[in-house]
Amino acid sequence: MRVTVMIPTQRRLDGLAVAARSVFAQVGVDVAELELVIADNDQSPSAQATAAALATEAPFPVHYVHEPRPGVANARNAGMARAGGELIAFLDDDEEAPTGWLAALLAAQVRYDADVVFGPVRARAPAGVAAHRDYLERFFSRQGQAQAGVIDHYYGCGDSLLRRAALPDPVAPFAVERNHIGGEDDMLFGHMRAGGARFAWEPAAWVWEDPVPDRLTLDYTIRRAFAYGQGPSAHCAAASPPDRLGVARWMAVGVVQAALFGAVAGFKWLTRAGDRAEWLDRAARGLGKTLWWGPFKIQFYGRTAS
Repeated sequence: MRVTVMIPTQRRLDGLAVAARSVFAQVGVDVAELELVIADNDQSPSAQATAAALATEAPFPVHYVHEPRPGVANARNAGMARAGGELIAFLDDDEEAPTGWLAALLAAQVRYDADVVFGPVRARAPAGVAAHRDYLERFFSRQGQAQAGVIDHYYGCGDSLLRRAALPDPVAPFAVERNHIGGEDDMLFGHMRAGGARFAWEPAAWVWEDPVPDRLTLDYTIRRAFAYGQGPSAHCAAASPPDRLGVARWMAVGVVQAALFGAVAGFKWLTRAGDRAEWLDRAARGLGKTLWWGPFKIQFYGRTAS
C-alpha cells in the first residue's frame, strides 16, 4: 500500500531538514512504497533548494509543492493534491521522528482498521528556557493513554496517519476558512467522527517537537490557549444546521471556567506558585469558549513574509 509522508513548512529550513532526515531513517517499512511530500507555504519558494538537496539523500521519492496562498489549510490541501499515497502520515516541520515511528503508525492502522491513528508528541525546550519550563513543555506536548487502542476523540494533525478513502474530500479535505486561525484539522476530524470514522491511539508512534523559540513564552501560549478554547463553541456554530444549543452550553461552561480558574490564577500569581501558568491557561481556555466569534478570533496562521 502506497504511503505518503507530508511535511508542511513555512520558513523553517533547519527544522524541515531535521524532520525530513528523520523520515529517511525510518526502519521496518517498505521504502519502495514510500514518498515524501514537502508543502512549502511561503510566498516565495524558500524551501525549494532545501527540498532539492534533501531529495539527493532520500531512499524514496521526494516531491516539492509550492503553495503561495497563505494558510495552513491551503498548504495541507496542496500537499494532498500531490500525494499519491492511500495512507497519509503528517509530520510537522518542528518535529523529529524516531526510527520506528512510521512502522508503529502503520501497524496500528492495520490492527484497529483505523481511519486515523494519532501518536504522542514530546516537546523539548532549549536549555536556556527556565521560566515556566515544565508548563511550556507540557503545552507543546501531546499526552494520551498509556495503552494503544481505539479512542472516541481526536487530536491535531501533526503526528497522525490518515486513510485517504475515509476523508470527506480525498484531495482537499482541510477547511480553507480556518486558514488564519487554525483548527482545520479539528474541523476535519470532527466531521469524520460525526460520520462514524474510527480513531486509534498508538503510544509507540511518538515524535519529538522543538517549538520555535519565540513561541516559548506565556504571551504566545495564553493567546493560543484562548484560541483552543474557542474550538468547541466555533465547531457547534459551524455545524449544518448550526448547533445553537451546543454553542450556548459551551459558552456557559466557559463563563464558569473563566471565573473560577481566573480567580485561582490570580491567587497563584500573587503567591508566585509554581503552577500559576497552568491555571492562567485554563482560565484563557474558558474565556475562549465564551468569546469565540469574529472580533475575538486570533490569527496564528496565514501571515505572509514581510
